Amino acid sequence: MPPKSAFAGFRFPPEVIVAAVRWYLRFNLSYRDVEELLVERGIEVDHVTVYRWVQRFTPLLADAARFCRHSPGDRWFVDETYVRVNGVWRYVYRAVDQYGQVIDVLVSNRRDAGAARRFFRRALSTLKVTPAEVVTDAAAVYPGVLDELIPSARHHVERYANNPIEADHSRLKHRLRSMRGLRTDKSAQVIIAGHAFMQNLRRGYYELAIDTPPITRVAAAFTELAQAI
Repeated sequence: MPPKSAFAGFRFPPEVIVAAVRWYLRFNLSYRDVEELLVERGIEVDHVTVYRWVQRFTPLLADAARFCRHSPGDRWFVDETYVRVNGVWRYVYRAVDQYGQVIDVLVSNRRDAGAARRFFRRALSTLKVTPAEVVTDAAAVYPGVLDELIPSARHHVERYANNPIEADHSRLKHRLRSMRGLRTDKSAQVIIAGHAFMQNLRRGYYELAIDTPPITRVAAAFTELAQAI
């Protein structure tokens, strides 16, 4: 018996759902913007439905793509930034490698050793890659966590050394400006991880739609992934 499609039971065809999720992750659109674009195409969908599609299918699409993902480099730049979730500030742990691939993200209500440990454990278990060097700021929690989890890695702390990840934070902040707020930690994690997935996909860190012209590669990749789920 063939596996049940993730789209089973939905009133709209998969191509509509995937297009809405892709537009939301790719462009600086709100859920209401996506609703309007669909209505212009004769598809009446409430913005709350678009939100539900993004929350449900973004993790599924990203998970389907992980087998096609390029291994990250061996030099990781790690830092935290801030986002507001339901009026409360949250920390977002993020890392990129020396080539600009986003390694992973984690939304946390704390900035401490426990959160840093969760972030590194998540990244290491997902990617099955151990970095040779980790670059961080001078936060006191990092030496102990890195000695515990990645004792073989060189820990580099130096002024301006972490500029690559700090610059990359700005791309996330730019995307979040067009949204009308993040409501829960769970939805924030999905959206921020989805942004990282889209960023990596656009930069060519996945073996997806490789024979497609760059301008249509993201759309073709999402079509391939939709068939996989």
